[in-house]
Amino acid sequence: MATASSPPPGTRTDVRPVQPTPEDFLEEQQSPEFADLRRTYRSFAFPLTVAFSLWYLLYVLMSNYAGDIMGTKLFGNINVAMVFGLAQFATTFLIAWLYSDHAAKKLDPKSEAIKNRLEYPEAGK
Repeated sequence: MATASSPPPGTRTDVRPVQPTPEDFLEEQQSPEFADLRRTYRSFAFPLTVAFSLWYLLYVLMSNYAGDIMGTKLFGNINVAMVFGLAQFATTFLIAWLYSDHAAKKLDPKSEAIKNRLEYPEAGK
């Protein structure tokens, strides 16, 4: 597997990466590969952001307007509000883990290919 500083497979090892120009970045931004990368990112990030925001808003609204429900003791001194609050932390860590996995499997390979195309333009010819 290529590291961040290694050239793409099949290139000479004495070739150094070039510094892309602003025009190169603008051109790459219009490419189908970049559009696919952006779509892959957004299709994961936006739905989870909306879902978590709604979940958090439910917690806040229930804490303010459904005190009787939130104050219901489940066992010992643990009530529904405590469980909801702890679930917020668990959800945050779950989303972070899911995003890390998604990025490693889907985003990183695509972004690495774009980076290599910009830094090693001769390899693609």
